[in-house]
Amino acid sequence: MRTLLATAAVAAATALAAPALVLAQGAPQTVQLVKVDVLKLSTGYRASKVLGSSVVNEAGDTVGKIDEIIVGPDGKAPFVVLSVGGFLGVGDKLVALPYEQMRTDGKKIVLPGATKDSLKALPEFKYSS
Repeated sequence: MRTLLATAAVAAATALAAPALVLAQGAPQTVQLVKVDVLKLSTGYRASKVLGSSVVNEAGDTVGKIDEIIVGPDGKAPFVVLSVGGFLGVGDKLVALPYEQMRTDGKKIVLPGATKDSLKALPEFKYSS
């Protein structure tokens, strides 16, 4: 009899707790999956290979070096942080630009219309920690 009462008590407690667990979880979440053209994507540029790359203008002059690639707060627009104006990492300035301003030409990364002076005139970028 005790076993039967104990079993009934456990079953009742479980039944009462179950609706509370379901309600505590909130609305069900959904994830939309998108098909990616993996062949096209495989011809892209990996961030690990782009970091440290020199950036040139259309005349072939080196105007900076890629310090970092940052995904914007909206999760969509990547930005590139360039190191400009220094020599061997000393006296350089970091500036940020939308990655979409860059172009690739073979293995070169090109920033059309850029000069060292125009990049140095941009506001300085500082990492937040």
